[in-house]
Amino acid sequence: MKNRLLSIDVLRGMTIFFMIVVNTPGTWEHVYAPLRHAKWHGCTPTDLVFPFFLFIVGVSLSISMRRYLKGDTADVAAMTSKVLKRTALIFLVGLLLNWFPFYHKHISDLRVFGVLQRIALAFGGAGLLVILLRDQMRLAVAAALLLFGYWFLLYMGGAGDPYSLEGNLATLFDPVLVGESHVYGGFGIPFDPEGLVSTIPGIAHVLIGYFIGLKIQKMQAEQWPLVKHLIGVGVVLIILGLIWSMGFPINKPLWTSSYVLYTCGLATLLLSALIWVIDIRGRTKWTYVFRVFGLNPLVSYVLSGLFVKLLLFTIKWEGGNGYSWLYQNVFQPIFGNLPGSLAF
Repeated sequence: MKNRLLSIDVLRGMTIFFMIVVNTPGTWEHVYAPLRHAKWHGCTPTDLVFPFFLFIVGVSLSISMRRYLKGDTADVAAMTSKVLKRTALIFLVGLLLNWFPFYHKHISDLRVFGVLQRIALAFGGAGLLVILLRDQMRLAVAAALLLFGYWFLLYMGGAGDPYSLEGNLATLFDPVLVGESHVYGGFGIPFDPEGLVSTIPGIAHVLIGYFIGLKIQKMQAEQWPLVKHLIGVGVVLIILGLIWSMGFPINKPLWTSSYVLYTCGLATLLLSALIWVIDIRGRTKWTYVFRVFGLNPLVSYVLSGLFVKLLLFTIKWEGGNGYSWLYQNVFQPIFGNLPGSLAF
């Protein structure tokens, strides 16, 4: 992409940066309320981090597909192979990260899904749709069908309250697909917030980011009209998400269709603000840290996960693990409970 927009790298870096912050407090007993997920329905600032990253995956997809979209169809097989290989690689890295360090958990209890696995499957699904359909109108219809189809599946396939933890289709289907011992158990029952069922709207999530990326490339030379257009699109998506939430609640663990529209709208507004500040006004000095994370997102996330797991499972200190020792003996004494947990 000529004159690559720094704002895209910064947004990607910001999401990885804050994903690490919210995933690794010094202790879960002391966490500021905005840095916690909503218990079920609803949306906190923390619930925006992961969807913002899926959104930027879609923006990046539009850039990587630009030669193919310009009419070079000779590389369909090569492009398909590239998407499938990248999907498999990211999924495998996520799976190995779940397992690491490999001696502490038997493979029979290994969680199959996770953050990187959701990114892989959503990227792969969206990438294949772009290759197969190409036309923006057909892709828009596909995205709408994914969002409305997911709503229909949850509504018809659930038991009792179809949007409850116990009654939703993902709780009923994902454990059967991969086995209860391979599903996340943090909600008290086998339910995976990054499972296969809720990946369906995740694909549409990436496609929305993809459409935004196409518009950015088309209007890049018209910077102020681009910002105004993105603001308008962002506001419309937020309103549509809020309206839909009256019947289909905004919910991150279920990755509901209203949640997709709402968070994509907010991500579009943030990206428009970053384009204005960084690419138009030239205010770039503050962006360095986020640029580093944004240019190396997978490496940054994986290294963070490896470091945390080494502290938890490998480094033992005074009867506990290195993670708790570091918080209790360094950060908590200096900063106190809540600020220390954040500083960690």
